[in-house]
Amino acid sequence: MSAAAETPAAGAGIMARSARLLRFASRYRHLAGAAGETGAREDADAFVADIQQLGPAFIKIGQTLSVRPDLLPLRHLQALQKLQDDVPAENAAAIRTVIERELGGRVSKVFATFDERPLAAASLAQVHAATLRDGREVVVKVQRPGIAESVDSDLALLRGFADAADRYTDQGRRVRFGDWVEEMAETLSEELDYRLEAANMRALAIQLQDYPNLFVPAPIDALSTRRVLTMQRVHGRKIGEHPGLQRLEHPLALLARDLVRAYLDQIFMHRLVHADPHPGNLMLCGDRLALIDAGMVLRLAPRTRDDLLSLMQATVEGESERVAAMIAQMGERLAVFDERAWQRRCNRLVLRYCSQSVHDDLGAGELLLALARQSVESGLRPPPELAALGRTLLALEGSAKRLDPALRPNVVVRERLDDLLRHRLGEEFSRKRLRSRLLELAEFGARLPQQLRDALEPIAQNRLRVRISGLGEARLLENLQKIANRISAGLISAGLVVAAALTLRIEAGPRLLGYPALALTLFLTAFGLGAALVVSALRSDRRK
Repeated sequence: MSAAAETPAAGAGIMARSARLLRFASRYRHLAGAAGETGAREDADAFVADIQQLGPAFIKIGQTLSVRPDLLPLRHLQALQKLQDDVPAENAAAIRTVIERELGGRVSKVFATFDERPLAAASLAQVHAATLRDGREVVVKVQRPGIAESVDSDLALLRGFADAADRYTDQGRRVRFGDWVEEMAETLSEELDYRLEAANMRALAIQLQDYPNLFVPAPIDALSTRRVLTMQRVHGRKIGEHPGLQRLEHPLALLARDLVRAYLDQIFMHRLVHADPHPGNLMLCGDRLALIDAGMVLRLAPRTRDDLLSLMQATVEGESERVAAMIAQMGERLAVFDERAWQRRCNRLVLRYCSQSVHDDLGAGELLLALARQSVESGLRPPPELAALGRTLLALEGSAKRLDPALRPNVVVRERLDDLLRHRLGEEFSRKRLRSRLLELAEFGARLPQQLRDALEPIAQNRLRVRISGLGEARLLENLQKIANRISAGLISAGLVVAAALTLRIEAGPRLLGYPALALTLFLTAFGLGAALVVSALRSDRRK
């Protein structure tokens, strides 16, 4: 088929997709301002079912959305976290085409054996078993044909909807859906590039060197591209498929403890976190545990890492006021932010966490997610890392409990936090860090005289100007325009009434109901304009 013939069909497909998304957005537009609420279970189930109907790209988008308590009600977030990623397998011929195009050779030449039946099929890719020419067993992760283009197309449509919502709705101006779409686009772009996943696997393997019981399968760089990832095959059982693991002879209690400690190291020391530690991504291989699927990772900036470490330490110590202040500083205060309500809710959660006994089960992950939700209800937009980290820790704690039901993750968290704080203090006072601080101090001292001269010169010459930002210029101008429109409409109505009164004295001309037709027309026009102005004002004030 020629390109000219394909274009109308592609356009029709985009139009049909846009129509489906528009119906989806119209059906669930009430969710835009419902963040922090509980929501109805039936509505949440229907929401997830409709996302699944939109296809594989939206399944992944829904999973990304599941860690944003500032966008959706609680029940919808919980329903999205259970969103199934299993989809029908792709045609074997299409998978072979992708492999041959990416690796530059026939499948039979590249691999000694290749099983066309996938080991697993997900929304973005599927995994096949294979054997290299040197006899090594591998698995080949192959991106679904056209899925990257489908994701880009769906994101383009979402950008349009988000831009319209941000411009024309109060919820959009408050939540800023466009920012969320861009964050999600960056995350999906990384997940669709398997070269980045291979790099993540190598970095995580280095981070786990202190934990010989944990490992990450090694990628085969020569046979990995943007859309094909070949990696070492590991044999074992996923811990989510075998609830009776604790009856095995292997030291699973040690594995569970090491797993929690290693993840805390990833978060607060290395800043690269395997962000999806659910039981399906952890495989028990003899007496070792493999972390598979490193496509979804969380990267933390140094300042964010330090803030989260201080936040967790303050939580463990029960310093609820400090926790509330830190989250408010890391997040964004909206116009409706209620500081007292936020402090009260934060006190309740933090004190419950730090005072619980070893038999209670409020974990760090559940606490962070609860803090994110309560901050939304108080009018505070939490930092995205807070909910993402909460979801990661929640999945981690569940996986660790599968390995060892007797494990108390909170105890391990408290112990490891003390070690990590000592490590951070040692880093701060290390010779290298002190030398860096001295260099910064020397540079500051060298620049200080010039900076003082630049600051004092405008004052001496009476040229000092003060610029105030943060008043929300666009919103202020919009409100001023509305006020001007109301004043203008009122003046026009008053002018029409005066003109009508004056024309009542005119005896000539056509008459209507015994009055001059012109005067009656002016009266009716003024009445209609005034009534419309009153109704608009009342509706607007009620909405506020």
